[in-house]
Formats: sequence, structure tokens, C-alpha cells
Amino acid sequence: MENVHLAMEDDDLYSGYNDYNLAFDTEELDNDVGFQQAVRTSHGRRPPMTAKFPGTAIGSRPLMSSLGARGPLVSSLASSLGRPLTGAVQDGAARPMTAIRAAGFTSALTRGSSFDPLGQSRGPAPPLESKNEDHPEEKIKLLEKKVNELIEESCMAQSEGSLQLALEKAKEAGRKERVLVRQREQAGDSDMNLDLTYSVLLNLANQYANNEMYTEALNTYQVLVKNKMFNNSGRLKVNMANIYLKQKNYPKALKFYRMALDQISNAHKEVRIKILQNIGVVFVHMGQYSEAITSFQHIMSECPNIKAGYNLILCYFAIGDRDRMKTAFQKLISVPLNIDDEDKYIAHTDDPTSNMVIEAIKNDRLHQMERNLKVLAEKYIMTAAKLIAPAIESSFAVGFDWCVEMVKNSQYVELANDLEINKAITYLRQKDFNKAVETLKTFEKKDSRVKSAAATNLSCLYFLEKDFEQADRYADLAMSATATTRRSHKQRQHRVPAAGLRGRPPSSTRGSAERLLLHRGALQPGSDLQEAEPSGGGPGLFPQTPRHPEELSTGHVPAGLSL
Repeated sequence: MENVHLAMEDDDLYSGYNDYNLAFDTEELDNDVGFQQAVRTSHGRRPPMTAKFPGTAIGSRPLMSSLGARGPLVSSLASSLGRPLTGAVQDGAARPMTAIRAAGFTSALTRGSSFDPLGQSRGPAPPLESKNEDHPEEKIKLLEKKVNELIEESCMAQSEGSLQLALEKAKEAGRKERVLVRQREQAGDSDMNLDLTYSVLLNLANQYANNEMYTEALNTYQVLVKNKMFNNSGRLKVNMANIYLKQKNYPKALKFYRMALDQISNAHKEVRIKILQNIGVVFVHMGQYSEAITSFQHIMSECPNIKAGYNLILCYFAIGDRDRMKTAFQKLISVPLNIDDEDKYIAHTDDPTSNMVIEAIKNDRLHQMERNLKVLAEKYIMTAAKLIAPAIESSFAVGFDWCVEMVKNSQYVELANDLEINKAITYLRQKDFNKAVETLKTFEKKDSRVKSAAATNLSCLYFLEKDFEQADRYADLAMSATATTRRSHKQRQHRVPAAGLRGRPPSSTRGSAERLLLHRGALQPGSDLQEAEPSGGGPGLFPQTPRHPEELSTGHVPAGLSL
């Protein structure tokens, strides 16, 4: 309370509230004569945007002196406004009509010009500037083009069978590629063409292998495999394994096949199957049939094919497993070939266009490939049946009967008759002529193809027994069975010996009869009779059963994979 001081009664609490600087008083501007005069002068008002100078109170007068110089008023206006007077006439130049004329358009043609929308009157374009071949980049491009051309020439020479020329082209491509690498380094170009280097080395290795220069080929493949910058170079170990297989270095071949198999993903199923098949063949060559069976069984369960099924039968035959031989044979004849039906190539309509198309595709490459695949499958099935028939049952006749029944219930039903004829030929080898005649006579009511083969063999048998009447009868039957075929005129050569030798002494006919009997075309089913050749008088009409199944598998090993 001692510090509180009461104000005096005569003090005004709001004194000084309305005090301010008179310079900020805006209420009296309308009555301020000086301010109103300043507003009405040119210094305080923006000049009108016209083509003329603003006039004075007396009249319009240009702000130019008699010497053409700009007056002080114009300069003061420009400086006070901060920008040039675009609407005013400056230095006597005419003002452009920018507000009226559209950009890029004129209503009238220029004097002396004509309508030329395509610009043809201007003449041709100037020639392109010629490339300077001495420039480092241009030299590099030309070298790359030359290397690619050499690789193509090497491949073309290989396809034509000129292996030595293909190797020379591959070597020249390698030399050019090394020069190209040095030029890139000298030019300071760090972008190396790895694809071109890979192509050069791969082609060179292939050409070395084709020319049986296996050491050089392996060294070149090794360069590719060890370089981590080359993608998928691990697949080349398949090619290296193929070379070791040709050299009969089976442990090395097996090692590289397995290394390649480990580096190929499951997405490439077909490639893995081919490698597994090669692994199985290597095991067969090494005599490890159990390991080979494991590989072939895996193939038949994942992606069955004729070669794997055939090799599986050979392995079971080698270890003497009868039951598994039967199972493998059933798997072999059930492998799908995935080829079109032959009825596709038969004209069914009178439409000339469709008939022309059918005639065109009858002998195209696709149809030829299908025929070759079917012939190969029939060959493997026939060979496998003849191989296992004596081994799966107590007698070969029972084994043949089992094979015939299995084939009749498969897609290869036409092979059943060929197996029956092979059964008869086996009886002939065992000199059981009665059984052979009995088997061959069952074909008298079959189709013309097998009837012709059976009748031909019967004619030969009766001729050997000096029963010329029966020999002549079956010779006529063989000719009539083939009368509707294109090769009917070729069949006459089989009737001439029997008919022409009728009535001759047995001693004079013995040699001709034996040659006729041992005629391949007369005894082998499914063969073309006009291609028959004498077997040289030997008793064996078919190749003898090999001691080791790998002898049959030789030649079925893929020589290489197209990777």
C-alpha cells in the first residue's frame, strides 16, 4: 500500500489518443490544393496508349526538336514510367499491325511466288555428308561387320560339308576380333561387345570339334566356361562332355554331363532330358547297368521317348531281368509319337484347291520328319522284340507270341504281322521247316503286303523241297498280292526262278534256290523287294545278338545339343 499512488483528479486518462502526424491525414486530401494540382499534372497521370503524343492545353505538338532529337519531356516520361512507349512512333519506324495479323498466315501471295505446298520448287535435298572411314568409331563398326560376316561364312561352309574352310573362316574371325578389341582399348571405349566375342569363340570351338581337333576345342570351351561375364556358359559343358565321350574318356564325360545338369534349371526340361539320356549311355559304356537303368527310368517317367525306352530294354537284357524286360517293352510300344494321321494326306474331296494343298504337303519336310520318326520307332520295336523274345519265356515261340499280342494291342498293330514273319524265319534258322510253313500259311488271308512276303517265302521253301507245283502256286499268289502296288513289276523277278527252273534236275537248281532263299528282300518283312541284295551265302539273315547291349546303343548317342 505504501507504493500505490492515486492519480490527481484533474488528469485526463485519454489525453494524446488522437494525436498523429499531419502527413498521414487522408481525410483532408480532397481539400488539399497542392495534392489535387499534382494529381492533375502529367507527372501524376499515366499517358494514354495512343499513336500520338499527348498534347498540351494549346494543341497537339510532337515532342521532337527540329534536329530530330528526342525532347526532354519524352525522356522524362520514359524514365518516370519505367518502360518504353510502345505505342509511340520511335525514330520514324512504322508500327507493326500485331494486333490484326495472325501469326504464320497471309491472305495474299508474295509477289512472284506460286502455289507450292510440297516445296518442290526448292529442289532436291543436299547430299548426306560422307562418312569418314578414318574415324576410330567408323573403323570399329566396319571391323564388327567383317567379324559377323566371317562367322556366317564359317557356318555356311560347315553346312555344306567344307569343314576345313569353316575352320579357316573361324580362325580369321578370331584374329579380326582381337584386332577389334585392341582398337577399342586405344579409342578409350570401355563398352566391349561380349556377345560378339562369345560368338567367335563358340564357333571356333565347334569347328575344332568338327575337324576332330579335340584338344584345341576343349581349350577354347574352357576359356568360355571360366569367363563369368558370359551368361549361360555352363551349358557348354555338355559340348565338352560330348568330346570326352568321343575320346572314350567316360569318367570325364560323366563328370561334365553332371556339371551341366546342375547348372540348367528345371524350366529347360527337354535339355535336361537329353543330358540324362547321355548320362545313361555313358553308364552303359562303363558297364554300370544299374545306374543306367536309373537314368532311363527317370526319363520314361518324366518325358518318355523311343530311344530311352529302347536303351532301358537293353539294360534289363544285360542283367537278365525277364519281368522288367516285359515291362520296359510295354512302355516302349506305348510311347506317343505325336504325329498326324496319314489320312490327312489323302484327298477326300473334289475341290482342286484342297487337293493341290494336299499334294504340296505330302513330301514337305514336316511329313518327311514324321515318316522318319515312325520308321525309327518301328525299327527299335522290331529289334527289341527279336532281342527279348527268346529271353522272356522258356521258348522263343512263346516269347514271340507274347510280343505279337502286345504289339497288336498298341498303336503299332501293323508290326504284328512282321513279327510273325520273323518268327517263321527263326524257325527256318533252326531248320524246323514244318513250323515255318505252318506260320507262313496263316498269312494267306491277311493284307496284300504281308501276304506277298509270306507267299514269296513259301514259294522258296517249296522250291527247296522240289515241290515245283506248290512253288509256282505261291509265286503266282505273291504276284497277285502285289499287282495293285507300284512295285508289281519288280516282283516278277521272284517268280522267274521258280517257273523257269521247273523240271530241271535238283542238282542244277540247288545253287539258284539257295540264293533265292537267302535273298534279303524275300525273307525280311517290310523291306522293298527291288532293293534286295544277296547276303553273301551266309546263314544269318539278321545281325547276330550282340554280347553287350551298348553295341546296339552305339550311334543313338546325341552328337551334341543345340544350345
